[in-house]
Amino acid sequence: MTEQATANVVRQTVSVPIPAERAFRLFTEEIGTWWPKDSHSLSDGPFTEVFETRQGGRWYERGEDGSECTVGTILVWEPPARFVMAWQLTPEWKFEPDLDQATQVEVTFEPEADGATRVTLEHRGFESYGEPGAGMRESVGGEEGWPVLMKLYAEAAAA
Repeated sequence: MTEQATANVVRQTVSVPIPAERAFRLFTEEIGTWWPKDSHSLSDGPFTEVFETRQGGRWYERGEDGSECTVGTILVWEPPARFVMAWQLTPEWKFEPDLDQATQVEVTFEPEADGATRVTLEHRGFESYGEPGAGMRESVGGEEGWPVLMKLYAEAAAA
């Protein structure tokens, strides 16, 4: 796994031992199978991760009580090559309905010669939040942010 963090970009890359089509489905449709429910949740109590697999769809958490907490909206949907999502969470982890104020998460899936897939996640646009954006970048780029999430994703792909 490689990582890169600059002033406005957090980038994580992993190679997973499955074809791009399967890697794409695991990241999107099956996100609830590897996303850590005990540490990375917006919801109170038990919840399910839901990823609407289409442009304009949402990524959200649905609580057992039917409540929903939106993470983002899908801006670009190009299976199995990539998707781009407006990350609609503020540095305070509150929902931001204005897409122009959101950061973006792009995930690409590149087939490798050995049948594996290189998966690159790039979270960018932290400047949209002004000074608090630097703290958000540090949070999502830090050890308990995208690095641990991509590790869990890679482990699920290898299982």
